[in-house]
Amino acid sequence: MKVAAILKVIDSARASESVLEVYRERHAHLERAADIVREALRDAIMEGDIAPGARLREEELARQFRVSRTPVREALQQLNSDGLVQTSPHQGATVVSMTIEDTLAIYVVREALEGVSARLAARRATPAQCESLLAIVDQMEASLVANSPNDMAELNLRFHAELRQAASNRHLDRFLTQIEHAVRRFGRTTYAQAGRMQTSIGEHRAIVEAVVAHDPERAEALAIEHMREARLLRLRMLAEEH
Repeated sequence: MKVAAILKVIDSARASESVLEVYRERHAHLERAADIVREALRDAIMEGDIAPGARLREEELARQFRVSRTPVREALQQLNSDGLVQTSPHQGATVVSMTIEDTLAIYVVREALEGVSARLAARRATPAQCESLLAIVDQMEASLVANSPNDMAELNLRFHAELRQAASNRHLDRFLTQIEHAVRRFGRTTYAQAGRMQTSIGEHRAIVEAVVAHDPERAEALAIEHMREARLLRLRMLAEEH
């Protein structure tokens, strides 16, 4: 191997270690080493710093995280269960790639589950939870004024997390959290599309109004339609990229 090629490999390895160090520090408050490794790798994958198709080698990760291979192995097994990596006896762990088919499959499930979440929230939400949902929508309005798609995307995550809490179903919360992790891997937010921020705010506010009115059927229908619009936009973005 030529010297230039060797130096390139070394630089790439150093960059990888630097990136993982940031994520490791982010989750340093966790008590178990396996939890730190898992959450750091999850964030790095979902935020695009570990690319689809990348190989995750236990020995290398153990060195970078300064732990034994046992917590690394446990972390990779959990990420495999979550669908973020694929493991095989001979290839080890590889970050799963996202296809258009994956996008369709994820949104089909998400539409149904978000509909259930809104339906249950309309039945069970407390006055305090309704106020929290309304406050998030008000913050979305501020993001629109500031023209900040990334802030809007973060508020969208908070909104749907709050809706799940109001639904008060731990199994639904777990399933939707896994779906949310998958959606974050799509990359560029749909809120970067012209007009999406404004229309989405209207969709969120309508959902909250149905929840406040304790109208489960309307809340469910609005949540499904909201997810359907997001799916269509996402597919359009993928078509433009290809």
